[in-house]
Amino acid sequence: MGNRPRVIQTFDRRNTMLLVKSLHIVFVTSWFAGLFYLPRVFVNLAMETNEAATARLLSMARKLYRFMTILAVPALAFGLWLWLGYGIGGGWLHVKLALVAVLLGYHHACGHLLKKFEAGANRRSHRWYRWFNEMPVIILFAVVLLVVLKPF
Repeated sequence: MGNRPRVIQTFDRRNTMLLVKSLHIVFVTSWFAGLFYLPRVFVNLAMETNEAATARLLSMARKLYRFMTILAVPALAFGLWLWLGYGIGGGWLHVKLALVAVLLGYHHACGHLLKKFEAGANRRSHRWYRWFNEMPVIILFAVVLLVVLKPF
């Protein structure tokens, strides 16, 4: 009888961490959807010559950037909760966190590029944006391998 509360407490903590992990995955996936799509909008903006189409694409880009910024906050918060809950892991986690920092920089760079488009000051080609669009794919690939394999 004395062990029952401890078993329930352990069960609840494990379920809480699984819920936090699930929410982290959902918000990271949603944030990445924006990180994948916004540069594609930039490709179209870099190619567009019609003013009405440019205005529509800029409106889409603004809304998407604002929404993906909102999604990044719980993704990072739940990730921090996991880090604090499970403790600092091996070297793989340090590399993952460095890649998260790169993603935050990429996110910020997207905001900067959006401001350039809004100001009519974009000087980059659609080809450049196509390459720029590949960066989060490569980082996602690396992060998933690190999390699943924990190589070091």
